Amino acid sequence: MRTVYLGTSGFAASVLEGLAETPHRPALVVSRPDRPAGRGRKLTPPPVADVAKRLGIDLDQPDDVNGPAARARIAAARPEVVVVCAFGALLKEPLLSEFDLLNIHPSLLPRWRGAAPIERAIMAGDAETGVSIMRVTAGLDSGPVCLAAPEPIRPDDTYGSLAPRLERLGADLLVRALDERPPCVEQEDARTTYAEKISAAERTLDPAAPPEEQARVVRALHPHIGARLALADGTFLGVQRARVADDGTALELLDVQPPGGRPMPYADYVRGRAPR
Repeated sequence: MRTVYLGTSGFAASVLEGLAETPHRPALVVSRPDRPAGRGRKLTPPPVADVAKRLGIDLDQPDDVNGPAARARIAAARPEVVVVCAFGALLKEPLLSEFDLLNIHPSLLPRWRGAAPIERAIMAGDAETGVSIMRVTAGLDSGPVCLAAPEPIRPDDTYGSLAPRLERLGADLLVRALDERPPCVEQEDARTTYAEKISAAERTLDPAAPPEEQARVVRALHPHIGARLALADGTFLGVQRARVADDGTALELLDVQPPGGRPMPYADYVRGRAPR
């Protein structure tokens, strides 16, 4: 099936690599423009753009995917289906009506619609999450679902360990959806929960919160965003690994990153701050 692929993030890049190995290899990839990144604010292409270039797939990075020029470029590729995965910008009319759009969303919809479904599932202590293939509509991840499959969340899962499994599952489900074109079923809106973008405040651990809750935040934000603890001098100590203490009463820090420093075991961090 002839496809065009819209995506931006690392998650979307992994799904693109899987799709490109099938008969549904995209004729065109559309991603977001290059953005400044890192301490040097160097202009950096999004992960999907890097993958498209490496695979030799035509690439477009419009300022506005809903604009006439971008829509004309998509139309010129003559897609039977436009695949959308973590594109990061709102798709509007007339784009929504001009093409058959399928979205890969890493949750079991209608649970965790929105920007941070993997993080929110871990933070909430969910036993499982999954991937849904849905038709794109004007609502936020509210379109009818064509295929879905679950993925267990292990007690020690972090974002870094769970996301790759969901990427593989998403690529497999997408190919199956393109092969079989199953009917789509409307979501049960009454069961909806929303996965809002992770705020700076949510990154900061609350020492008064239950240790299980703090540990889930650490796991959900590792390694891409990172949890942190506020220090007395107004800076933050990054928390990369932590666990609930054996007695269940406190959060035990395992690996941390001091302000402006490199990751290290918490025991080494404490020793380095001890009076001499």
